[in-house]
Amino acid sequence: MKHCCSASRGSHHKNSLGIDNAPIYSSKRMVDTDNMVLIPSGTFIMGSESDEIVPGDGEGPVREVEVQAFYMDKCSVTNKQFQEFVTQTNYVTEAEKFGWSFVFHLFVSEVEARKVKHVVQNTPWWWVVEGACWKSPEGPDSTISKRMDHPVVHISWNDAMAYCKWAGKRLPTEAEWEYAARGGLEQLDYPWGNDLLKNGEYLCNIWQGKFPTENSKEDGFIGTAPVKTFPTNNYGLYQVSGNVWEWCSDWFHIPAPPTSLIKNPTGPSEGETKVMRGGSYLCHHTYCNRYRVSARTSNTPDSSTGNIGFRCVADV
Repeated sequence: MKHCCSASRGSHHKNSLGIDNAPIYSSKRMVDTDNMVLIPSGTFIMGSESDEIVPGDGEGPVREVEVQAFYMDKCSVTNKQFQEFVTQTNYVTEAEKFGWSFVFHLFVSEVEARKVKHVVQNTPWWWVVEGACWKSPEGPDSTISKRMDHPVVHISWNDAMAYCKWAGKRLPTEAEWEYAARGGLEQLDYPWGNDLLKNGEYLCNIWQGKFPTENSKEDGFIGTAPVKTFPTNNYGLYQVSGNVWEWCSDWFHIPAPPTSLIKNPTGPSEGETKVMRGGSYLCHHTYCNRYRVSARTSNTPDSSTGNIGFRCVADV
């Protein structure tokens, strides 16, 4: 298994802007919970030791984890929601400050393709596209005007934290994310069970066909899907598998073997990359099977790609 689902600014020749990481933030202001669900407190078995594990991702060992109740967005943050944030705050994303972001090669127009000078060496399907950002996902000649109900992408961890602060929310811990994504199902691969297909149909937006050149779109999509396209899990959460990667608050680390029940873990106090969960529309079972609920990866806090978004949580 290789890492195909995101690209890092650390893998490219241009240096980071050196933007400070914002702290985990939960506002005291009234939070609008109309589009959130209450995730009950409880314990669950986190991680996996199945044959599907991607070596080096640190899905195991399995461990018993206790999580307090919290609210979670039903969906990934949409383009409409992020646009409202930008309109009210004049926020400028890191992709806009850098002047470029990573775009999957099949989505770049012929005009923009002629301008591309750099690709990621080990994952050449990721192209450095000047002008690509949340409102121009494939470059300057693209728009989100017909994708307002799609998840916002090209969002760095720092961008997500800024949105959370404005909304009076925060990013989920990795434990909260997995606990909620499982929807009360214990040690199953997906939010709905162990079988990827149900009655012959896909329940998530992932890659079908030959990656990275042919997508047969058996699930109906080649890129992002509207956030409420597929059924919810048992907790009422949409698309916690596939569509876009979602940032968590934790620094990435390999878990140590547990010695007792772990209560409300928040991860290490420092690190180099932040955890991402859920997989994306680029995940493929033969190459990057990271759309399982226990699967994980990470990226630097300033990285942005066309398949990275986020959803928020709030304290009860």
